[in-house]
Amino acid sequence: MSTILLKFASPLQAWGTDSNFNIRHTDFHPSKSAVIGMIGGAMGLRRDDDKEFQALNDLDFGVRVDQIGNMMSDYQIVRYGEKVGDVHLTHRYYLEDSIFLVALASSDENLMENIEYALKHPYFQLFLGRKSVPINADYFLEKNNKSPLENLKTYPWLASKWYRKKEPRNLSIFADVDLVGDKAQNFGEMRKDRVVSFSRKDRIFKYRKEVRVDIPLGDVYKKEDIDSEHDIFGSIWE
Repeated sequence: MSTILLKFASPLQAWGTDSNFNIRHTDFHPSKSAVIGMIGGAMGLRRDDDKEFQALNDLDFGVRVDQIGNMMSDYQIVRYGEKVGDVHLTHRYYLEDSIFLVALASSDENLMENIEYALKHPYFQLFLGRKSVPINADYFLEKNNKSPLENLKTYPWLASKWYRKKEPRNLSIFADVDLVGDKAQNFGEMRKDRVVSFSRKDRIFKYRKEVRVDIPLGDVYKKEDIDSEHDIFGSIWE
């Protein structure tokens, strides 16, 4: 099995799985369907390539919340005609200053090699949920042979220096229920982010089961591992 690790870190992100019409919500962590859409875009798939997208549902998926962001709302006016009243009033919600560690895995080594190449050489521009939010430049971290859950439990904490001062006790992992074990089958929540079609004419998603696992912060972060030298200009480049 190979696992690809991605870092999602941008001033704004949006991961909606239940948005309708003029109110566009966001979930508090990335959805599997959005990441599948990102991979498909990197590979050059079109929205109507249903069969290819559905095959990506079989990827093992998990995400760790390394930095909890704030929810913000953007009020917009969208014009759809020439008349004075031809406008929609919309509210679009975003996560501000969030950082996530995403793990994708499969036993199909050829598929994982293709995904790795596509993410490093994307055919289409990649976004963090919406086209107004381009992905961070350092999003690809590595590919290794550890399981997704092992990676999420051990990979070093990605939070910004200013956020690390808060030192939360735990970090939360949200993963496919199958990755956690048989006992997890009785827990978790249903999330509407299993891809059926991305078609603009008939966009369809089904439910998948996702379970939450909390890990101690100390498993992925030690103060003595961080350079404590004072750098007044350091925060400019974060």
